[in-house]
Amino acid sequence: MIPSVLPTYNRAPLEFVKGEGSWLVERDGRRFLDLGSGIAVNALGHANPDLVAALTEQAGKLWHVSNLYRIPEQQKLADLLVENTFADTVFFTNSGTESCELAVKMARKYWYEAGDAERVEIITFEGSFHGRSSAAIAAAGSEKMVKGFGPVLGGFTHLPWGDMAALKAATTDRTAAILIEPIQGEGGIRPLADEDLRAIRALCDETGALLILDEVQCGMGRTGRLFAHEWAGVTPDIMMVAKGIGGGFPLGAVLATERAASGMTAGTHGSTYGGNPLGCAVGAKVVEIVSDAGFLAGVNARAGALRQKLEGLVAAHPDVFEEVRGAGLMLGLRCKAPAADVVAAGYDNLVITVPAADNVIRLLPPLNITEDEIAEAVTRLDAAATQIESASSSD
Repeated sequence: MIPSVLPTYNRAPLEFVKGEGSWLVERDGRRFLDLGSGIAVNALGHANPDLVAALTEQAGKLWHVSNLYRIPEQQKLADLLVENTFADTVFFTNSGTESCELAVKMARKYWYEAGDAERVEIITFEGSFHGRSSAAIAAAGSEKMVKGFGPVLGGFTHLPWGDMAALKAATTDRTAAILIEPIQGEGGIRPLADEDLRAIRALCDETGALLILDEVQCGMGRTGRLFAHEWAGVTPDIMMVAKGIGGGFPLGAVLATERAASGMTAGTHGSTYGGNPLGCAVGAKVVEIVSDAGFLAGVNARAGALRQKLEGLVAAHPDVFEEVRGAGLMLGLRCKAPAADVVAAGYDNLVITVPAADNVIRLLPPLNITEDEIAEAVTRLDAAATQIESASSSD
């Protein structure tokens, strides 16, 4: 008999009833150190008092009116994002998947309005993840994502990750856009080299193709800059944002230049819930906190401390771990033992990590995790690795 919740997830046997900063409390009272943050969503931890206050204040005033009317909270958040990024304009969504849908539509509509209706091809990369809608799975293109879902939306060209020669060869006068994550998350915490991102920007400038960056997972302070592309000193034409921008409240956005967004006029796109007062009130508080230079300096300091301890962990357990990869507080441990076993051993030792491709476990803690919590987290990971080694030696 099918369960009442559609069984599309293999859920861990854990049921959390409360969150406090970097901690989650299981129904039985056990306290877990959360290095997953709801997959990079709880950027400021659980039940952050500033976000609780922003949500509570707004909830007492107005929840929803629809985008048929002006929404002051939406305007405030849009202005903050424009002020702090490359963007000239913002459309608010509920998720990263919705952001992908609009990014694809925006790029193709730009060329249609420019008089080149056949310029629809979007180049994407192996290992990418852009969501689970029809356009998003077509963009990723992997068999795992598209198998069984009927005719796949056309117009996507899939290239090997990091193959710049293949990218240059594939970019033609039919290329509407290049869509890429500065750091692949689901793909195994694989950062794109800064020089490669600069080369992609130059290629777009040369050919006219739009550059779409998916910063759903790596954005909002996760790498120690407000957005990951800032490290390379480039800007996109369109950017997908979600996860951390709501601090746990469902919120996403598409940021764009005036040029890239020029085709998106009244009636070309919409969202019932996107940009509602509740989400935008929380999002504005998140952006105010995370965009602060002092806060980002703290992220970089904590990221350095965590990476140093993880390098020591890898050295201490060479049969369990192979390397540390990533940037800022978006880190991965590539495992020699099965990553699923490492995640499970983490549960046994009250620390939460997130699996990814390439036999990697992701470490995506709250950006305001403390140094003491970092030390405790690595202690618990060390115990998990020791547990795996003991199990292996007894086999």
